[in-house]
Amino acid sequence: MRVEKGEFLSIVGPSGSGKSTLLNLLGALDKPTSGTVRIDGTDISKLDDNRLAELRNRKIGFVFQSFNLIARISALRNVEMPLLVTKLPRSEIRSRALEKLEAVDLADKADRKPSELSGGEQQRVAVARALVTEPSILLGDEPTGNLDTKNTANIVNLLKELNERTGKTFLIITHNMEVAKKTRRIIYLRDGMIDKDVRQEGEGA
Repeated sequence: MRVEKGEFLSIVGPSGSGKSTLLNLLGALDKPTSGTVRIDGTDISKLDDNRLAELRNRKIGFVFQSFNLIARISALRNVEMPLLVTKLPRSEIRSRALEKLEAVDLADKADRKPSELSGGEQQRVAVARALVTEPSILLGDEPTGNLDTKNTANIVNLLKELNERTGKTFLIITHNMEVAKKTRRIIYLRDGMIDKDVRQEGEGA
């Protein structure tokens, strides 16, 4: 399996097909027990835990089904969190976080806490947080799984727009074929193997 820079693709398959395992490998959360996983040419199986964490923090952003926002702090502070471990000045951290909230159309709600936002808005904050470190790859683990139909469509359209605008690689795991059809490529897994690899034409293309 090869994923090119700038692709927008989805991974689908039944429970137990290996979707989560594949995402963990692509996200440098796990090392392969056999075979090779390369991220921008780097073989992750040869990295120690510190270098693996460094690669993950530098190159990969994650968006999860459950948003994983910190409830007691504002949307802006949530987006700032990944940058707090860097040596960037506080003003630069704030500026970058506001820029990403602007990119997901939530700058006007930067001071609101997650409980004051809708599910779709919370996921937009999560997308902004994933992108604030300027990763080359964004991985989504069922990013629309907790959303209603309207917010699902909004988030998928947002991801598609951001993919086109930034040129970053977007890969999402989903059980929702309507979501998968919005991506440019669908990889179908079965029993830990690629069953089909389909490049989309039309709306997803």
